[in-house]
Amino acid sequence: MPALSPPRIGALLAAVCLLGCVPVLASPPVSAATGVATTPPMGFNNKFVTGCGSGLNEQTVLGIADTMVATGLRDAGYEFVTIDDCWALPERGASGELVPDPVRFPRGVKAIADDLHARGLKLGLYGGAGTKTCATPGIPGSYGHERQDAALFAAWGVDHLKYDNCNNQGIDAKQRYSAMADALRDTGRPIVFAICDWGINEPWGWARGIGHSWRTMIDINDTWPRLLTVVKQNMNLAGYAGPGGWNDPDLLMMGNGGMSATEYRTQFALWAVMAAPLLVSADLRQATPETLDLLRNPDLVGVNQDPLGAQGAPIRSQDGTHVFVKPLAGGDRAVVLFNETDTARRIGTSATELGLPQAAGYRVRDAWTHQDAHSAGPINATVPPHATAVYRIGTDRHWYKYPPLTDAAAEPELAYPGALTVVAPGGTAAVTSTLTNSGNLPASSVQASLSAPAGWSVQAGSPTTRPVLPGGKQFGTQWAISVPPGTTPGKYELTANYSYSVPHQPAPVTTSYTVGLSVATTPVPGSSILSDTNWVRATNGWGPVEKDLSNGEQFAADGQPITLGGTTHAKGLGTHAPASVEFFTGGACTSLEALVGVHDGKAGTVAFQVWADGALAHDSGVRTAAEPPLPITTDVTGAAFVRLVVTDGGDGTTEDHADWAAPTIQCG
Repeated sequence: MPALSPPRIGALLAAVCLLGCVPVLASPPVSAATGVATTPPMGFNNKFVTGCGSGLNEQTVLGIADTMVATGLRDAGYEFVTIDDCWALPERGASGELVPDPVRFPRGVKAIADDLHARGLKLGLYGGAGTKTCATPGIPGSYGHERQDAALFAAWGVDHLKYDNCNNQGIDAKQRYSAMADALRDTGRPIVFAICDWGINEPWGWARGIGHSWRTMIDINDTWPRLLTVVKQNMNLAGYAGPGGWNDPDLLMMGNGGMSATEYRTQFALWAVMAAPLLVSADLRQATPETLDLLRNPDLVGVNQDPLGAQGAPIRSQDGTHVFVKPLAGGDRAVVLFNETDTARRIGTSATELGLPQAAGYRVRDAWTHQDAHSAGPINATVPPHATAVYRIGTDRHWYKYPPLTDAAAEPELAYPGALTVVAPGGTAAVTSTLTNSGNLPASSVQASLSAPAGWSVQAGSPTTRPVLPGGKQFGTQWAISVPPGTTPGKYELTANYSYSVPHQPAPVTTSYTVGLSVATTPVPGSSILSDTNWVRATNGWGPVEKDLSNGEQFAADGQPITLGGTTHAKGLGTHAPASVEFFTGGACTSLEALVGVHDGKAGTVAFQVWADGALAHDSGVRTAAEPPLPITTDVTGAAFVRLVVTDGGDGTTEDHADWAAPTIQCG
């Protein structure tokens, strides 16, 4: 893998290895002479807060603005307050003009703009490059009215225009977006022009010089799978971005509640390193202190707003782990170690791989803890599921003044590679904690401990102290964890704690790493239908896995009764390829049987598999809709986990609705 060249505009050389290795192109010439969007825009958009509901009104807009000022978001760089669809009446006025909804905005748009400007903020507005916008009934689009609408926007004091793509009449996208760009430019007002064609016309190839940002993918939503889809499109396009023109993977979701705190941190870190617009769409008036701290994170905002304007991209992507690198002004690098998988992963890179010059030591700043350390060159971290580690690294001749870069980890013994950590009440788990010193200077008087929930037993199986941990070395301790009988099923935490002394630091340094452990019961002795048993994790190619219904559309419980070969089954699991449904069996079960097939009325082609821990226990081979249901019986003796997997049969996932009728497991 080639290293990154010295940082300068257009010199981001990397490779994205996802579906094969795709070279990241050199950035095209930067045209930011107008001073518009020289760094990625930052602000708020109401789309996921009010939509077109009654909450879309002047009071909401100004309430958000006041919150941005009071919470320090404005001072952190969030300047745009954008009003999305439905701000105007569904028909134009007598002179063909757009008319603000008099109920929502009785004082008109200009009054809102004036109020925002008085607060040190800017107004963003929404329009469309077609005959109508996307909502129902929506508002009139600007196609054919570009100059009239642009002049009106400028007169009102609009600072940002999000320009959508619905009802476009099949007219060439570049033509439609260029018409509005020219009209905005001719007003003489510096208006940020955000092209929102959802990436379907590959705007990254033609939009520079027309717009200041361009959407690269379908709309985001507040779910982890959609976030991954959007990221994996946007991260391939780093060579097209730079000051005055940015790849836009859509809005920030933190604060809406559909993802975990870890997943929101990951979105913010990836948007920061990918030089994406930071436009949050959550009710900031209700934001928690944690959400506000995330949005104001000075280290990550600084990476996003770095004046060099390079978009970070992966230099390595493998098995669900990614190393993103973003060159920064002055020669530093921002590094994001990203783990998209469901289990903790060890991810690492080095100063050499990052393209930094050879040096005796490097200064490393952790963007989450805001602490500085030094490294001899390696940058490693055990990254929890769906999480990121984020660093800024550069040469520093005073590296020795900082403590050595260390990272703690705690790794439970797994039933198979990639397995979840699950224990039955009354069961035991083995955990190894480690402390790695990536610096030049030693850590001394190292002490290790492991904390667990109250009432749990923790016993060390190897030494918990070490007099000296030299640079480049690792210290590990084995632990035995006993879970009390009767422990309530749920998620719990174990934390590996370390303290040690280092040169030039008057007090001991402490660090820790927390790992999740789930407590779950195994199926009851005898026969159990798996749709009556809770799974420990499940993924599905379309919508959710259904219990006692076939897979339907995108929402829960929208399927039909499970029907195979003309027979309806009251019990079972409805899936859609690619799917995986995993159950914790704790070594207590012996066999599984089911009737499997493509759901009646569907034309899919699938294969059914049963996995016992990491071993394939049964493979049905390819099954089509024309074949009768297949009864399967599988030996799962001793397995800690049993997974029901459906693949697409090798021909894509169209109509791959796959039913597991009456899946029954026998346990001792």
